Amino acid sequence: MITKEQWVEFAASRRSTRDFTNKPVDNAIIDELITDALTAPSWSNTRPFVVAVATGEKRDRIAAEFLRRWDALSAARTGGPLAKLKLLITRVGLPTSNRMITRPYQGVFKTRSQKVGRELYSMLGVERGDAKGRDAQWRKNYDFFGAPVELFIFTHKSIGKYAASDASLFMQNLILGAHARGLGTCAQGAVAIWEDAVKAEFDVPAGYQLLYGVALGYPSDAKVNTFKAERLPVSDIKLS
Repeated sequence: MITKEQWVEFAASRRSTRDFTNKPVDNAIIDELITDALTAPSWSNTRPFVVAVATGEKRDRIAAEFLRRWDALSAARTGGPLAKLKLLITRVGLPTSNRMITRPYQGVFKTRSQKVGRELYSMLGVERGDAKGRDAQWRKNYDFFGAPVELFIFTHKSIGKYAASDASLFMQNLILGAHARGLGTCAQGAVAIWEDAVKAEFDVPAGYQLLYGVALGYPSDAKVNTFKAERLPVSDIKLS
């Protein structure tokens, strides 16, 4: 049995990994992580989610397709009118799913998002207003930051937000299990905008929609992995 102090220290030490080594993760370890994750609670034990595990050539094909789409989108974002016109004509790079992710945050959520983005890009030496530099960093999402494993989390649309709740409880267990084994993870909403590219590689059952992805692997010693996002004080979320 671990002590309260050990648990607090362990939980607080988990951070998102944004650069991985190419060391493979054994399939047995992935299965262990999923097994541990399934101890999470679930609404009526429905477990309304499935996990697509992308490794090897399948992982590389998905990454290549993501990068192709991102490069087309980025060219339109940072280019002139002709580049934007090309995007509208070809539609390569436009979101095919979960368009809500692309909408700007509102209120305090925008403030928090801008703060962490500013701090992260500052650490990486990307100046404010450097659209190409920011796009180059964001592009790394679509190669899963070099992770050898990408987990794609699908939830069943019939259960709505409760399926998302169950899936997130499951993934939190998996992420902490990975951390306990010396592995790193990064939850990625960015990959959810091209669900069709993932479904082309997996036999996803009817009714399931992509919620997000999670990069999984062994962290490198890159500077970006020392980044520590601010932890909110309890007072910011506790209602009185």
